[in-house]
Amino acid sequence: MTEPITLTTPALLFSAISLILLAYTNRFLGYASLIRGLHEKLNPYPNELLTGHFANLLTRLYLTKNMQILGVTSLFLCVGTMFLIFVGQQLIAVWVFGVALIMLIASLGISVWNFQSGKYELFFLFLKLS
Repeated sequence: MTEPITLTTPALLFSAISLILLAYTNRFLGYASLIRGLHEKLNPYPNELLTGHFANLLTRLYLTKNMQILGVTSLFLCVGTMFLIFVGQQLIAVWVFGVALIMLIASLGISVWNFQSGKYELFFLFLKLS
């Protein structure tokens, strides 16, 4: 059997998850602002380049929303883990904490996917504008 986890083990993730959620929220607000600006430009003068950019930003906004959902779920499960440890349910706490880690890993994986989609978008935008 492995060493039992203590209340401090899931608590260590609180600061990391909080900072990640703050970064995700800033990214979400940045995309929302860009989409609003593109929508204003796109309405009077439809443009193929702006339409493609708009679609890509909507996809990235969707990915960011999913990253936030997984991050919040991970934080929620860490709190649940702490409660389970507090009431003496060590085995269940270990499993819940494992699921919390998987949710955090999935959130970070989607974040990498989001970065990759933005890299190509900027490259093609640069090529079309030059």
